[in-house]
Amino acid sequence: MGDSNNQTTHFVLIHGIASGAWAWYKVRTMLEAAGHSVTALDMSASGVNTKTLEEVVTFDQYNEPLIEFMASLAENEKVVLVGHSLGGLNVAFAMEKFPEKISLAVFVTAFLPDTEHRPSYMLEKFIENSPAVADGWQSVVSSTTGDEAFMRSTAFNLASPEDLSLQTLLQRSGSLFLESLAKANKFTKEKFGSVVRDYVVCTQDLLVVPSLQRFMIEHNEVKEVMEIPADHMAIVSRPKELCQCLLEFARKHA
Repeated sequence: MGDSNNQTTHFVLIHGIASGAWAWYKVRTMLEAAGHSVTALDMSASGVNTKTLEEVVTFDQYNEPLIEFMASLAENEKVVLVGHSLGGLNVAFAMEKFPEKISLAVFVTAFLPDTEHRPSYMLEKFIENSPAVADGWQSVVSSTTGDEAFMRSTAFNLASPEDLSLQTLLQRSGSLFLESLAKANKFTKEKFGSVVRDYVVCTQDLLVVPSLQRFMIEHNEVKEVMEIPADHMAIVSRPKELCQCLLEFARKHA
């Protein structure tokens, strides 16, 4: 699995907050062109999912589309899960529930929890380390239009004007679900910890800054780390470089 010459990998792509499956449009196209199977999912109240944020109170409810997808996989089928930004937590909960169905989990400048703290811990570190940025981010994602100036100066600092425009046109309000994550059980070494983890560090990320990315890596048994000169929205600003990382990770570890 993962050898692009004779085997097909099934990549499952999970978006970040206030986004949707549509955000993977460049990466999905490239992975499929390389001969692989790709599923990009909308989380609850995201993308074209019909639920509203008012109906989604907990992170478990937000993550239902991924959990339902994983449960629907054939008994012996394994996938490579890829989480971007907050999507790292979606992936982590799937790892805890379905470790036997995941050959590899890849975190792209994503929140990567550990087994020592509650699932909210890395988000709390993000808020603690960059309070002004975190406050601005939460304000932007809680709206349906966003603040283009703020997004351009943080998450989209290397992205094209067209991709920023696409974000503002398709954005739906989101939540960090801090309260429910703070009450959730810790991840376990036996389940979450049994899945191979790789990480893509985005060195020009002004939102989830490289020092926080590396802090999360240091608190985990990450198999391999690759770095790309990308902003937070590497999935649209540096899709070729990101795709190369995903293919290499899958070739070696899935």
